[in-house]
Amino acid sequence: MTLSLGIDVGGSGIKAAIVDLATGEFTTERVRVETPQPATPDSVVAATAGLIADLGHDGPIGIGFPSPIVKGVTTLASNIDPAWVGAHAEQLFSAGLGAPVRVINDADAAGVAEARYGAAHGVEGLVVLLTLGTGIGSALLYNGVLVPNTEMGHIQVRGKDAEHRAAASVREVHDLSWHHWAERLQEVIEVIDHLFWPDLVLLGGGVSRKADKFLHFLDVRPPLRAAALENRAGIVGAATAAADRA
Repeated sequence: MTLSLGIDVGGSGIKAAIVDLATGEFTTERVRVETPQPATPDSVVAATAGLIADLGHDGPIGIGFPSPIVKGVTTLASNIDPAWVGAHAEQLFSAGLGAPVRVINDADAAGVAEARYGAAHGVEGLVVLLTLGTGIGSALLYNGVLVPNTEMGHIQVRGKDAEHRAAASVREVHDLSWHHWAERLQEVIEVIDHLFWPDLVLLGGGVSRKADKFLHFLDVRPPLRAAALENRAGIVGAATAAADRA
C-alpha cells in the first residue's frame, strides 16, 4: 500500500488525512482544526504541524492552498491573510513540518483527484472543474494532465467577477432559489465555454452533494457532471500531487 498525506488549507479550516494512492480512499479519519485568525504564514504552518502531529506519517506530504502557486510561491490571497502574497509556501511548510512538502492550488488539487479517481477519470480532451464554495475555484485538465493556476472565478460576467455572481455562498447570502442561482451559474458556464470549449464541465465543492437540486436547471453545450469526491477532493488531490513529484 502506497500512502501519502494530504492537507487542505481553507479560509475557515485546515483538514488532513492519509490517502491510499491505489484507491484514493482515506486510511485515517479526517482531522480538522480551525484556520487561525489572523491566518499569517507562521500561524497557519504552526496549526498545520499541530494537526498532523499524531498521524505518524513519514511519506510524501501535499498541501492544497487557496492561491495560485508559482514555483512554490503563493501569488494571491483572496481568502487568506495578505501576508501570504509572495511567500515561499513550500519552504515554509517544509521547514515547519520537518519534511519535503508540495503545495498546489486547492482547486487544482481537486482537479487532480477527479482525474485520477473521480468523475474525470479516463475522460479524453479538455475538462473544466469549477469548485463552488465561498468563491469559485477552477482546474483545467487535458487528457488527465493538469494545466495549473487557472482563475476562472475572476472571469467577468455582467461586469462582476464570476464568483461574485454565482459562488455557492452568493446563493446563501442572497437567499436565492436553486433555479435562480442556476441561471446565474449557467451564464458563468456559457462564458467559460466560449473561451475554452471544454469536452466536459465538472461542478464540485460542497454544493456538489446537492447536484440533484440544480443540475437539471442547467442547459449548456458541454456535458455536465457533479464531481465525485465532494469534500475529499482537496485532500486526495494534494496527496496525489505530492506522491507524483516524489
